[in-house]
Amino acid sequence: MSDNMWGYQPTVGHTAGNTLTGYKVEASDGSIGKVDKHSDEVGSSYLVVDTGVWIFGKHVLLPASTVTRIDTAEETVYVDRTKAEIKDAPEFDKDKHLGDSAYHEQVGGHYGKHRRV
Repeated sequence: MSDNMWGYQPTVGHTAGNTLTGYKVEASDGSIGKVDKHSDEVGSSYLVVDTGVWIFGKHVLLPASTVTRIDTAEETVYVDRTKAEIKDAPEFDKDKHLGDSAYHEQVGGHYGKHRRV
């Protein structure tokens, strides 16, 4: 897993402290839901996305490195993964997503194997 999996790409231009909660989330092939929660913590930045009815009301954890662009005018976050890649990710665990390195490795490993270069 890349050391940068849990950090925003420099080209995204996200500034810590700017809320993304409520922003729409667009995968490379369509909408996947809205940001329910996010973290700007260095080395552990992520988005929790509420997928609504798309995958039966589940939440997914997206490492910050999957974000390619944030459009503040449209309140939309764009990620470089397909809907299928996101749907096939390990199930979001609200009790483990904070501070559980094994869970972060599992999630990061899933997204890392689909990483765009």
